Amino acid sequence: MSNLPTTFSSALSWLARLSLAVLVLVSLAPLVNTGYWVVRLCDFPRVQLLVLLLVPTLATIAHAWGTSGLRREHWVLGAGILAVACWQAAHVLPFTPLWPQELADATEQENLRLMVANVKFSNTQFDDVSQVIEQHDPDLLLLIELNQEWQTELDSLRQAYPHRVEVIRDEGLGLALWSKLPIQGEQVKYLVSERRPSIFATLVLPEGKTIEVAGVHPTPPGLKDETPGGRRDSRVRDAELVLVAKEVQANPDTAWLVTGDFNDVAWSHTTLLFKRLSGLGDPRVGRALLTTFHADYPPFRYPIDHVFLSQGSTVGQFQRIRLPGSDHFAVLAEFHVAGKAMPETADSSDEVEAQEIVKEGEQDAQERNIDADPNK
Repeated sequence: MSNLPTTFSSALSWLARLSLAVLVLVSLAPLVNTGYWVVRLCDFPRVQLLVLLLVPTLATIAHAWGTSGLRREHWVLGAGILAVACWQAAHVLPFTPLWPQELADATEQENLRLMVANVKFSNTQFDDVSQVIEQHDPDLLLLIELNQEWQTELDSLRQAYPHRVEVIRDEGLGLALWSKLPIQGEQVKYLVSERRPSIFATLVLPEGKTIEVAGVHPTPPGLKDETPGGRRDSRVRDAELVLVAKEVQANPDTAWLVTGDFNDVAWSHTTLLFKRLSGLGDPRVGRALLTTFHADYPPFRYPIDHVFLSQGSTVGQFQRIRLPGSDHFAVLAEFHVAGKAMPETADSSDEVEAQEIVKEGEQDAQERNIDADPNK
């Protein structure tokens, strides 16, 4: 076997080393306890990083082939590649059928049907989106980024949902919960930021039981900001998710549904902390990754639109639906809710971390003049 030219061989060696070094850095960055948006966004591309491991892998193989055999550097590079692959796979595999389901399959015939739809406030394909929603006919509909124009254009669909909680706002800040089932109590809360509402409602099921519903859409990290710093860190988002989990903790004797665009991936430290604090289960676990954003760029899609249910709930249909003109897929979920929430699984260190996150999030919101107004 002829050796590769020295220059080309050296280039392959450096490509393998540098690409692996970058992938290791991005993989380990989320372990840093910071809300800095660049670090937190490194949580997102776990699947993409697994694919990018092909670069150092192929470069190492080509270099070994061209230098007539394996040497120590090839074994070291191979070990590094395997370690990164295992690290990323450990985050992703729970959201595949290879993992045990966290919530069992539903056997009941009468399941509640939910659709979570981020319509994208600048989208103008009103009729097409309305047709998609009518086709799937959800009992409960969470609409995200609903502004006045969208509310007007969806008015005929709106009439099919006699029970509604709505916060109509521009700039992607609107949120609405439409229900065919009675809503016994409702409340709009501004948990951290006065720009970001969260909806809480008590839904009355046909059999007379009730379920507590929370619809959320916290601030995405990296969002452009006019205040000093240029872009938003993650602490306002993180604090809101923690406070929603605390709402579940405060009402453990009922069933819960928490859903919305979390602007956070299913495997992130913050979302997993939310799960431990709330004790809720994720239908994705053991079923499917169900990436929902960005709808227009398949290589860059992440699971950020979520449905969390009380442990013991069962899940039927669970899929994503294309929404014309939106940058998000909708999530369609059928489920039968459990009688009450299970106790949270957080330990004392989780509780301490949660307090720190809320404090940092509130401080960040105050510094950016977007802190919650208690009078709203």
